[in-house]
Order: sequence, then structure tokens, then C-alpha cells
Amino acid sequence: MTPTFSIRPARTGDVAAIKKLVAPLADQRILMAKETVAYYESLQEFRIAESADGEIVGCGALHVMWEDLAEVRTLAAAAEWRGKGVGHVLVQQLLEDAKTLGVSRVFCLTFEVDFFKRHGFEVMADQSAVDPEVYSELLRSHDEGVAEFLDLARVKPNTLGNTRMIKVL
Repeated sequence: MTPTFSIRPARTGDVAAIKKLVAPLADQRILMAKETVAYYESLQEFRIAESADGEIVGCGALHVMWEDLAEVRTLAAAAEWRGKGVGHVLVQQLLEDAKTLGVSRVFCLTFEVDFFKRHGFEVMADQSAVDPEVYSELLRSHDEGVAEFLDLARVKPNTLGNTRMIKVL
């Protein structure tokens, strides 16, 4: 029998669990660890996967970058829950959230290229995915994810070596 879990919006009490999910992946240089305050500041972007017994077994965030563009961030599942659909359901929910917000393109930086391909993402061949006017506006952002998306020199070389992918909704 497959274990059951549900997806819900994150709450302030979930930050410690999010950090715990991210920590081993950050140690393996798969995800970037963040300061605790950064998780609180972006908490409303997060969805939580919670097991039937109340254990937090996964998380993921959707960060809006522009009118039509958002990023899937901090997608993680507990080691014992990997391969059980947690990431799949979280990505589906984040894509639905993007549609609800009016976003038409979702971007990610990932090592899990095949996983995201199964969800309709494609490797970004064209790094100029936004028009010049939007590009100049995005340059004003202090967000590292925006800098990664724009392939700015200040974040190069790509410290994790992951792949830029995008999905048109």
C-alpha cells in the first residue's frame, strides 16, 4: 500500500521542517540552503506535503518573477518518501498555483532534468526568454533566482551546475 499524504499551504510552524528537508540536499549541493529569515519571508510561496500522521514529508515553493513568469523553488522530499509521488504532486500543485496567479511560464533550476521533463518542462535553449524591456526591469531585482534566470555574470559560474528549464502553461 502506498503511503498517503496531502498538500497544504505552509505555516510559520513549518519553517524548521522545511530547513530539515533542505539540509541534506544542500549538503549534497543539490539545493541552496537559505537563512531562516528567508524561509519566513517567502513562506506564503510554499506548499507542504504532510503524511496522514502529520509528518512533513515534502515542500516546494512558487516564486513569481514577473507578470507571466514564476520559478519552482526549494522542491524537496524526505529521503524515505522519494519515489512515492511527493515531488510529482507538489509540482502539479505549484503549476496550478501559477495558473491561478495568471502566470503563463514556469522556470526551474534543477539536476532532475528527467523529472521535470515528465512534467512538461524543457531545457531552455534560448536564454533571452524575456523581452528587453522586461529584462531591464528584472535587472533591478535583488533575488538570486532572477539573476540565475537572466544568466547574469554575478551568479556565474552556476555554483550548483544545474540546468535551466521552462514550461509554458
